[in-house]
Amino acid sequence: MLRIRFHGRGGHGVKTASRIVGTAAFLSGFYAQDSPIYGAERRGAAVAAYTRIDTKPICERGAVAEPDLILVVDETLLADPAAGVRVGCEFASALLVNSGKEGTALATELRLPCPILTLDLTAVVLAVVGRGSAQSAVLGAAACALAGLGPLERVLEAVQRELVELGLEADEQARNLEAARRVYADLSAVPARPRLPASGQVELHRPTLAKGAASRPIILAVGNAAARHTGRWRVFRPVIDQEACTRCGVCFALCPDGAITLDERAYPVIDYENCKGCMMCYQECPVHCISERQEVQAW
Repeated sequence: MLRIRFHGRGGHGVKTASRIVGTAAFLSGFYAQDSPIYGAERRGAAVAAYTRIDTKPICERGAVAEPDLILVVDETLLADPAAGVRVGCEFASALLVNSGKEGTALATELRLPCPILTLDLTAVVLAVVGRGSAQSAVLGAAACALAGLGPLERVLEAVQRELVELGLEADEQARNLEAARRVYADLSAVPARPRLPASGQVELHRPTLAKGAASRPIILAVGNAAARHTGRWRVFRPVIDQEACTRCGVCFALCPDGAITLDERAYPVIDYENCKGCMMCYQECPVHCISERQEVQAW
């Protein structure tokens, strides 16, 4: 069985990417299973999706803990333990990161027990589609290329089927298909990595509960919402050019999370630890002195 795991943030399209791979496998005559996992649906929150492919019916369920391929569409997730990107890396034949960095440099930085590849998927989507948020088509095509699923025409058919299901217009479908074609051509299948020997069955521990009030769950810790930095949710980051800023205060007044304050000279300052990247300030700035940049740092 081939197991593929996708990591991204809400809005990146990892769920649709896993469906694209499953559809491509199904069109090629394989059994396929795809499923996403996320908590409250919100843009920018860490999400994951899984695809399993086999020549026989798939009875395995749940999260993929021992992936053959890992695809990460947001490199800031690599520094977030809660995202679980590193889980099972020792089983992976390759880990593909959407990044403009060289693969060797990222491998030295991360020191993971699996081969690391990089490809700037965002740059391809921005150049061809015109917006870099939803990357389902290129991510699905990348997974198909690394898994050796083909030919290209069948992969593009899978992409188009899923885009039609989403209700995209014909011109937007065409742009996504062209982006998928380019990414598929830039990657090749990776050799399967030999599986580690199984560690054997482990006897389960069955806990016993004390009687009465002692067995009830009690929360003793204080609230920790302040320690949860929502700056990790961003896909794009707003950046203020203070040379062009007129100090009108529109961004300060409209920020829904209060993440913009004013300094001693009344210039706006963004709190990147809590800015969620809604980009309302970027959209509403009357002098257009706020730019939009892809987030590549975990806050």
